[in-house]
Amino acid sequence: MLAAIFAAVVLLAAGFAFLNGFRDVSTAVALATRTRALTPSVAVLLAAFFNFIGALLSATLAVGVSQNWITLPAGTSGLSILVAGLVSSCAWGLLMWWRGIPASSTHALVGGLAGAGLASLAVGGAGVGGVDQSLLFQVILPLVLSPLVAYGAAFLLVYPATWAARYTQPNVVNQRFRRSQAIAAGAVAFGHGLQDGQRASAVLLLALLAAGYSDGGSIPVWVVLLSAVMMTAGTLFGGWRISHTIGYKITRVDPLRGSVAQIYSAATLFVGAIALHLPLSTTHTVTAAVLGAGENQNFSVTNRKLVLRILGLWILTPAATAALAFVLALALSPLPG
Repeated sequence: MLAAIFAAVVLLAAGFAFLNGFRDVSTAVALATRTRALTPSVAVLLAAFFNFIGALLSATLAVGVSQNWITLPAGTSGLSILVAGLVSSCAWGLLMWWRGIPASSTHALVGGLAGAGLASLAVGGAGVGGVDQSLLFQVILPLVLSPLVAYGAAFLLVYPATWAARYTQPNVVNQRFRRSQAIAAGAVAFGHGLQDGQRASAVLLLALLAAGYSDGGSIPVWVVLLSAVMMTAGTLFGGWRISHTIGYKITRVDPLRGSVAQIYSAATLFVGAIALHLPLSTTHTVTAAVLGAGENQNFSVTNRKLVLRILGLWILTPAATAALAFVLALALSPLPG
């Protein structure tokens, strides 16, 4: 039974990584394709390559995440929590993709694990250790602070960019910033791989620990390769529904503002992953930065009704996945420990 549930966790983690790349590729390439800096096919190939490299390099960060993130009970109870959390986060991710809404995979996963942990406690089992701290530092604070900072920073950075280009012909400005966007798109994809690659790897490490197959001191090569390959495969398929929302529906940006938003987003993801070891949502960072840069124009181009809807779904994400995972974990509770 233990081996079967472990295999289910591996398959679900692979699906989570695939869906992560499938949905979040939009954040890297939406603006570059919107401003014609890159063609869709080239943009996806570029994003897939840098996503793969970033996910591979995130392996060293995944060990620290798995050790400092949460702790699971040993045996089938811990693996069942992972199954419920992964199923709920994947289901929510598919729903958000179908509706064309950019939402955080990380927040969905943490919410799902929290809900599954509560269900385990409800039936007299062991809960998820450290989930309260994880909710605070990986969901609540980033949910509130990350979009606000990204919005404000991108809005303000438009001023020096437009000042530097004030004497340059518009067609030259657009040409230069389209080149900049092509580079920035790869940087955002690389930052996404650094950030989100460690999530899938950390889940697999937690599964290995719960099943007793690892002591958690190092990360197996197959875990790294599975996470990177599945995320890259998802990227190659591409979730263009969300790309259309970011590039066309939320706001309209020119190459200058698109470049500002992407460069800031990439820098933030790098600093968060490498220097601060802070889990940041690529979706939240890029979406808020695009909105901030787009707002700094002489005419209103923002679909505020859609923005409010997206914000509401961001807040709902951890609660919805927690509720679904709670029900799923209760259904799995009769499994022998």
